[in-house]
Amino acid sequence: MTPPAPTGVPSTGSGAPPASVLVPLLVGAAVAVALGAYGRMHQPTGIAVNVAGFSSPQAVKVWLGTGAALFAVVQLLSALAMWGRLGGFSPSWAGGLHRWSGRVAFLLTVPVAVHCLYALGFADYDLRTLLHSLLGCLFFGVFTMKMLALPKRGLAGWVLPVVGGLVFTVLMGIWVTSSLWYFTTFGVGT
Repeated sequence: MTPPAPTGVPSTGSGAPPASVLVPLLVGAAVAVALGAYGRMHQPTGIAVNVAGFSSPQAVKVWLGTGAALFAVVQLLSALAMWGRLGGFSPSWAGGLHRWSGRVAFLLTVPVAVHCLYALGFADYDLRTLLHSLLGCLFFGVFTMKMLALPKRGLAGWVLPVVGGLVFTVLMGIWVTSSLWYFTTFGVGT
């Protein structure tokens, strides 16, 4: 038996008016393009704020990014629990955990993005940095799309899981091209 859908979630109808998905998609694309354009046209300052206890601004970014990735895993697991996709495990608190883990994950990404865009700009001097720059811009675009789609009623049942999965996948790609690379290159120290 499938548990009922959580309250406040769009219906699983077969379709949605095109504008219901098109507007969030276009706004999200505009955010991603604007960030990429700013990062490309902005002259990187090279200036970053260090945080006590870390060896460098890059180490701060790596650990904040790792925290965001861990909270993103909580997001994935809590979404699966909300929809009863964890072997029937669907506690009443899964929705709250999902919302709060998402908020924390997003907040952890903001100082990282500000540093990347302001101090470093859009980098493309090798494949890893190009992918990282593209994924970073895409993340904020897809995140914007998800936030704009959340309050929409009558969306097709696949929209939020696909967009949420895309947010998760892009964030994991950012983590792989930054934090994982850093840990395998320089070690796990601060």
